[in-house]
Amino acid sequence: MSKSLTLLSPVDTVACCSPLSRQPLSQQQADQVAPLLKALADPVRLRLMSLVASHVGGEACVCDLNDAFDLSQPTISHHLKVLHEAGLLDREKRGVWVYYRARTEALTNLGTLIGETSA
Repeated sequence: MSKSLTLLSPVDTVACCSPLSRQPLSQQQADQVAPLLKALADPVRLRLMSLVASHVGGEACVCDLNDAFDLSQPTISHHLKVLHEAGLLDREKRGVWVYYRARTEALTNLGTLIGETSA
């Protein structure tokens, strides 16, 4: 009889975790959540995440984000790719442009993991 091992994405792992103030993360949970936090730990990516999440309509194109930085478009695209691969952004190609949308459930779950304190 084979045992199937279900691997959760970092976003799914955060959703399953109790707030840090309630119980400690297991080593496996910490290993899975760390990539999300690492993706947000870069100031450019943190700002990109904020710009996309707060953009009118809830999504933004790379062309909407270029002027906010003194960086090249390929560099901005790289940072957006890191956020996408971490599970924090969804993306959709339309013609020559790629539009990004924040995965608000991932942000909510991260907020709950970090922000809830015990009374």
